[in-house]
Amino acid sequence: MHLIRVSDPTDPALRDYTELTDVVRRRLREPAEGLYLAESVKVIARAFAAGHRPRSVLVLEKWLPEIAPLFDPWDVPVYVGSSDVLEAVTGFVMHRGALASMHRPALPAVADLLRDARRVVVLEDIVDHTNVGAIFRAVAGMGADAVLVTPRCADPLYRRSVRVSMGAALQVPWTRLGEWEEAAPELHAAGFEIAALALADSAVDLADYARSAPDRVALVLGTEGDGLSRDALAAADTIVTIPMDHGVDSLNVAAAAAVALWSLRSLGH
Repeated sequence: MHLIRVSDPTDPALRDYTELTDVVRRRLREPAEGLYLAESVKVIARAFAAGHRPRSVLVLEKWLPEIAPLFDPWDVPVYVGSSDVLEAVTGFVMHRGALASMHRPALPAVADLLRDARRVVVLEDIVDHTNVGAIFRAVAGMGADAVLVTPRCADPLYRRSVRVSMGAALQVPWTRLGEWEEAAPELHAAGFEIAALALADSAVDLADYARSAPDRVALVLGTEGDGLSRDALAAADTIVTIPMDHGVDSLNVAAAAAVALWSLRSLGH
């Protein structure tokens, strides 16, 4: 661990931590540069528990005693500074005390992820990082095995996704799917029934579906506004819906994921 006092927020060594409030730029930079950011001591500890390797850490002076033991085994820079200096670096007040730049792990092949799985969640083009993080937390808590995300879905390792997931995005296995003409045959080849969560006249009530669900289910969730695409619905073997009351047509996608996963776990046994 190399302790480095930070006084110049324009130091090029701090590049991993700059422009953090520019979502568009960061979501392009981080995968391209092979990194992601873990925010808070708890999330950093979970990243280490998942076997991920750090590049460096940026920490407020008062948080150093808490973060130092985590980084003692690592030969990486530990940048320490005042709140004002670190805010100038990152663009926001670091309430959680520490940010670690982590090496982004290589994504597994879809077939490898599906091999031993029974319940997986497919996220089609969900662009809100908060929803992605909340779904990962539901997946971890409700016992699903993996998450598959489509090419235009938000990055599960974006800082906000990781934070909202409480680190679950670092622990739940995940990878990216191709387009549906490639993805559907891969899921079927692995023995999965594709169950699309959507509104449709022909949809099956979630409770009824859960009571007789097949051994392997890929639950597909769509975008916050438009829901699932035509291609996703065409690829589905079954369309499933959560019945609603009082004129409400649907739940937030993260809430819907939690309800559906709980139903598949509880009613299916």
